[in-house]
Amino acid sequence: MPDASSAVKRLAAVAGHFGRDLERSVVKISGIIDDARRSGVDLLVLPDAALGGYLGDLRHPDVASLPPALTVDAPELREIATLAGEMVVCVGYTEQDGDHRYNAAICLSGDGILGRHRKVHQPAGESLAYAAGDTFSAFDTPVGRMGLMIDYDKTFPEAARSLALDGAHVLACLSAWPASVTDRAARLPQDRQSRLFDLYDCARAAENQVVLVSSNQTGIMGDLRFLGQAKVVGPGGDILARTAAKGGLAIAEIDVEGEIGRARRVLRHLQERRLDAYPGLNAELRR
Repeated sequence: MPDASSAVKRLAAVAGHFGRDLERSVVKISGIIDDARRSGVDLLVLPDAALGGYLGDLRHPDVASLPPALTVDAPELREIATLAGEMVVCVGYTEQDGDHRYNAAICLSGDGILGRHRKVHQPAGESLAYAAGDTFSAFDTPVGRMGLMIDYDKTFPEAARSLALDGAHVLACLSAWPASVTDRAARLPQDRQSRLFDLYDCARAAENQVVLVSSNQTGIMGDLRFLGQAKVVGPGGDILARTAAKGGLAIAEIDVEGEIGRARRVLRHLQERRLDAYPGLNAELRR
């Protein structure tokens, strides 16, 4: 087990089922944090909507039975920060801010809030349940500079790229990623969304030469069947640890800065972009 001063860190992604009961979720998260601490974990990434659960219908969400919403200073979040102690813990929840509800993620330790994110990209009918965020920002933590994404965000290369350009070396992507709702396979590993979930994780890590820690819900919520497949991906796009469709912890021990330095020793994707060759993209960004 690496000591606190070591460059080697243990990063863990959670696959697990989390429902509407906030008290039960906090108890479950407490147990997961305890297990992670016994395993020497430095960064623990819980799924999207680990507090309060996700939607039960992605195309036509029932606005009368949405997940419970918390303010950023809610006692449940303060309790998780206390439980985290020296560990860095990322958790997904529904954030209430005035009249708006956001699908949100927060990064906590015993020192308080380290970083926050509101999901920017909304699939299908999610906009009927949540307002959209509008930014991606990296932040400093004891395990290095990090960025947050929430499930569908990782479908868009610009999301991870903007965080990498902001100096993030670790991307935490918290998901409630279901199997296909239009073309379901008999077995989860054969599902089209299962393949895409893994593809996006590996591609976002490799194209930005960063470490990606990808969590996901498991089980069933309403009409949705979640994939699991939590993983830690290295800066070359290689999967260092993963779970299957059932709950569990994917734990990888890695020298983040050392491995990123190794990946960027010859090829430096961020520096070697040709911005002059993307006039259409540049014009779009200036709008």
